[in-house]
Amino acid sequence: MLEGLTAAPGLIVVNDGSPNNATEVNFEKLRALIPTANVISYTQNRGKGYALRQGVAASDADIHLVTDTDFPYTLESMRKIVETTLLQGGIAAGNRDTRYYEKVPYFRRQLSRSLRWMLRHVLRQPIDDSQCGLKGFDHSGKDLFLETTIDRFLFDLEFLMLAKNRVKVTPVQVELREGVVFSKVGWKVLAAEGKNFIRLLFK
Repeated sequence: MLEGLTAAPGLIVVNDGSPNNATEVNFEKLRALIPTANVISYTQNRGKGYALRQGVAASDADIHLVTDTDFPYTLESMRKIVETTLLQGGIAAGNRDTRYYEKVPYFRRQLSRSLRWMLRHVLRQPIDDSQCGLKGFDHSGKDLFLETTIDRFLFDLEFLMLAKNRVKVTPVQVELREGVVFSKVGWKVLAAEGKNFIRLLFK
């Protein structure tokens, strides 16, 4: 699995234990296109949260933009996140509208809606779309991001919960690119993330 983020003056890409032998070939092509690109690799798959923490820790940029390596959001959405971070400071958190649910499998759609309900009515979070994989933040946000401990998907929720009453969070409406294909969520992942959710609930 690969996770990526943009950073000035170049690009940081984290190879989260991908076993594909063609991965290094792709990285060489990336370096040829973007000589300043920094590739961080390790052999064991640790999860999205762990991967992005490695990338953020390696960046000395003033503004950080984190996203998935397939860049599922539109360029306009990424521009809005960066612009909001520059103008508002703190954290700019992507927020997907209802059209997002038209493009995801039924089970994943119900899972996302249930989590958003929990965020609004149980955790009382100001932003209910914690799992949107597009966020921007300044140095204050970076410090919080590096405080997260969850290695897989709920690190996003942990990040926003840490920000409450500490760093300003601004929601930004974002849109998916056309043709984005969503992966299935396995039961092992759901079981692990269920434990993480309970830990966050009582934290």
